[in-house]
Amino acid sequence: MDRVALSFLSLFSLIVILPAVDAQEFSFGERANQRSVEVKISEDGKMFVTHEIDSSNRPQELELMDGTISNLSVTDENGGERQVTTIGDNDSVLILPSQTNTIVNYELGNVLEFKNHYWTLDFLYLESTKFFLPEDLVSVYVNDQKVELKDGKGFVCHGCDMIVKYSFDEPRIIQDVKWEEHEFDVEVISFSGISNFVFDQPGKSLTFDISEEGEYLTIVIPLELLWEPYTVFLDDNKIKVAPIGNNGTHVSLFMKPSTSGEINIVGTTVVPEFPIIAPLVIGFLMLLVLPFAKKKLNPR
Repeated sequence: MDRVALSFLSLFSLIVILPAVDAQEFSFGERANQRSVEVKISEDGKMFVTHEIDSSNRPQELELMDGTISNLSVTDENGGERQVTTIGDNDSVLILPSQTNTIVNYELGNVLEFKNHYWTLDFLYLESTKFFLPEDLVSVYVNDQKVELKDGKGFVCHGCDMIVKYSFDEPRIIQDVKWEEHEFDVEVISFSGISNFVFDQPGKSLTFDISEEGEYLTIVIPLELLWEPYTVFLDDNKIKVAPIGNNGTHVSLFMKPSTSGEINIVGTTVVPEFPIIAPLVIGFLMLLVLPFAKKKLNPR
């Protein structure tokens, strides 16, 4: 067999033996070193993504987020346009060596949908990503936990694998609680119907019925009305709640009751049995007395 025929046979054997390689499995450059990743969601549900890539003297491959990519632009950090190569069906881009950082921008579609009262995003991207959500939101939930947004409606996820839900119109129900000459506003935030709201001063509790199962529920309680910590029951069963905020005058509790029924929130002290200032005064006095007590118990 001559040398040409042997070479052809070897090449044919390689083609037969080697498995097909998907574009996602083949790397055209080193993995891009991402300085920052940001996702901004507008009020009309549009998502805008920005990646900032560190400079490198080698080609870098940047994996883009899953979804429909449009309006892709790649610039240097000074705004100058840069040439790139897209890989696959806009799966990633190949960034050529550069002495300056690279900015990649695009709009991401077909990933955000409205279902069961909430705008919902099922998101997976294994880089730390900062999210900026629209203004005027009532509630935001990440993996079924309520998130209190600060710093301009932003939050950061690390190695993001999450389901984000948010609402502009989750009902906020104000319950007016009166006790003798005192009046308090208790706020309940939920798509579940709320009824039979009762404040039981001797029992140190708030009780109300919820009509829907599996709905998020947040209740904001004035500390002057009912002092923490709290024990919460759904009918006769103790349930888990998450304290998500305490601004010094009000406490916010979050829960997701699995069924409809009666919610009973039991506190430790109650108006006018124990004014709000009393626990603070007691705590302050304990801080003053404790060093002297230790000194007396452990004389030198």
